[in-house]
Amino acid sequence: MKFNRDEMINAVSNTNTLWDIVVIGGGATGAGVALDAASRGFKTLLVEQNDFGKGTSSRSTKLIHGGVRYLQQGNFSLVMEALKERGILYKNAPHLVGNLKFVVPRYDWWEGTFYGIGLKLYDMMAGKYGFGESRLLDVAGTMSLIPTIETENLRGGIIYYDGQFDDSRLLINILQTAVEHGAAVLNYFKMMEFIKSQDLIEGIIAEDIETGIQYEIKAKAVVNATGIFSDNIRKLENFGEPELIEPSRGTHIVLDKSFLPGDTAIMVPNTDDGRVLFAIPWHDKVIVGTTDIPVDKPELEPKASEEEIEFLLKHIARYLTNDPSKDDIRSVFAGLRPLVKSGDEKNTAAISREHTINISRSGLITIAGGKWTTFRKMAEDTVNTTIELAGLENKKSVTENLHIHGYTTENNALSGFEIYGSDADDVQIICNANNLYDLLHPSLPIHKGEVIWAVRNEMARTVEDFLARRRRALFLDAKASMEAAPVVAHLMAKELNKNNKWEEEQMEKFNRVALNYLP
Repeated sequence: MKFNRDEMINAVSNTNTLWDIVVIGGGATGAGVALDAASRGFKTLLVEQNDFGKGTSSRSTKLIHGGVRYLQQGNFSLVMEALKERGILYKNAPHLVGNLKFVVPRYDWWEGTFYGIGLKLYDMMAGKYGFGESRLLDVAGTMSLIPTIETENLRGGIIYYDGQFDDSRLLINILQTAVEHGAAVLNYFKMMEFIKSQDLIEGIIAEDIETGIQYEIKAKAVVNATGIFSDNIRKLENFGEPELIEPSRGTHIVLDKSFLPGDTAIMVPNTDDGRVLFAIPWHDKVIVGTTDIPVDKPELEPKASEEEIEFLLKHIARYLTNDPSKDDIRSVFAGLRPLVKSGDEKNTAAISREHTINISRSGLITIAGGKWTTFRKMAEDTVNTTIELAGLENKKSVTENLHIHGYTTENNALSGFEIYGSDADDVQIICNANNLYDLLHPSLPIHKGEVIWAVRNEMARTVEDFLARRRRALFLDAKASMEAAPVVAHLMAKELNKNNKWEEEQMEKFNRVALNYLP
């Protein structure tokens, strides 16, 4: 089956089909479950009410990491699991997961010993999955890696290594891999209600948002992998279910590369709210984050508060010679973490990122919590549980050694198309053959032909799908992405056989969303 929405619709149109596993939710967790299940040979369907990764999974800090902060909390098991998963993902998706240098600046006499010992422990826990050894730096060494570091009272730094990635790009590649193993995946396909027999779940009713047509989908097992919306799905099954999720908002600001030239990130281990602060080079910009604010209810488009933006500006200014202001912000994005409730814990920064699997009396399997780095292990645990519950054939997971779509070790030769990995040549062919090599916008290194590729091969259905998630323009420069939107809308309309009214509606919808990303 191709990664094509029409083919996927055909797959669910046959009401006689009995799926082994239906996954609700098209973020990192759902995609991971679909990949694990399909690669074991189970008949797998994934449905997502919006676009893949629309929620939390496109709004991360862009790190694949063990979690230095969890080390501070004493959660060694989570750190070790995450470090192992970091190494596995680096091996299986080298086109999107890279090794990034981090420097912890030292301004007090005790920081070298205190943080140095902690990061040596981090290295030891990584073992064979390590990315490089941490070490102390003198002032000159620190300034050579971070030329814009605040030098007043600077005593040096500590260098260590961790992983970086492009979250929504990896998500699409994971879904493509699942489809290559026989899964069907559908965006803009909303789960409406459960099909039950004798109070046991036997499938779902889902609606194609684009056409309004509803489909009856029978399944041996249904997995709820909807992240921050997990409780909404659980309450559809049983309104009286106690809530599992305690959402927390994390906000990031994006600055020009001039604030942090080079290829080294800054990590500040302890901010005023107890979180780790990162300043990270990413796609020729700098991401600064993140905050940790408890929120009452899940939102599809969370918006950063003025206080969070000021918090990030204030804290990063302590470590840079050139203090950024609000006028320097190119984009602001916020995401909600699907934290699992932990008793009376009031501080979401202290809640563990470990995952939990919940099984309802009707047989709904909910996978909640966790983080991007451990998505593969979360999926493996979920499918193992599903096999036991649904009586499926006991097949072992193969994802630990499974290359993700796009896998290549020759990224340096892909001349600006690195994010596509092994698809890079095909993307360039579309750009060249259709005279679509021109850039969408002078500030965005994105070619017009990439829009065509995303529609044909990556299931992009809207302007936002392309500018926010297939390519990261909205996250990198909100104003430039709004200026590029008319060109994208026109190219997509031609490819999808849409009219002028559709173009106008798409630009209006995109601009409405993009306003949330302007500071």
